[in-house]
Amino acid sequence: MFSTESIKRVVIKIGTSTLTHSTGRLDLRHLETLARVLSDIKNMGTDVVLVTSGAIGVGMSKLGMTVRPSELRYKQAAAAVGQCELMHIYDKFFLDYSQVVGQILITKSDIALAERRQKVEDTFETLFELGAIPVVNENDTTGVDEILFGDNDTLSAEVAALVDADLLIIFSDIDGLYDKDPREYSDAKIISRVSGISDDIRALAGGAGSKLGTGGMVTKIHAAEVCFANDIPMVITNGKRIENAYDILSGNIHGTLFMK
Repeated sequence: MFSTESIKRVVIKIGTSTLTHSTGRLDLRHLETLARVLSDIKNMGTDVVLVTSGAIGVGMSKLGMTVRPSELRYKQAAAAVGQCELMHIYDKFFLDYSQVVGQILITKSDIALAERRQKVEDTFETLFELGAIPVVNENDTTGVDEILFGDNDTLSAEVAALVDADLLIIFSDIDGLYDKDPREYSDAKIISRVSGISDDIRALAGGAGSKLGTGGMVTKIHAAEVCFANDIPMVITNGKRIENAYDILSGNIHGTLFMK
């Protein structure tokens, strides 16, 4: 098990369903809590990376879209508008806690191609050196389907490997991985620890999440596979309780721990 002392760098992923109300509008209370908790963790001496979803969902709301677009150009337009809104809010809230944030937009090729990967690594390391918190999202605005990750769960795991993180925390709209679908079975129980990804574990993963997001447990299991391959512990926990991060960093897990 890990402890606060062993965690020098943490990647935290926040999903669309946690960032927004059911109306699609930003949940400012949770955003403020997120900024406060991450700033406090940074003040403890831990490097923090925030991988954020929500650009398309927030852009949809600002543009008056009620259904997530299927056509790429509309997704890109929504992302362009949503990224502005997200970063404006993040900058405001983090500045309230004397923290500087910097935006990094990534596609698959930025990680897959060695030269571009090195440049991205250099940018992260320089931001850490300067005391900033990188805020990462997929580059939905200019990317095309074949170079996109498609979900930010996978992106967060790839970023964790990229920056050599000691821990990945995925804040979700569910408490963790259950032994059966909690939406259908009242006796479903959280699996507290997973030490490897088997076919049985994959079979427990459900479908997609909310209408505003693209992730589900399937993408989180894939993220766990990336973390296992890079020997990085990963935790899935409830995004409505951001303060859980303190306990998790101390080894008191709320949710499901994926760790060898």
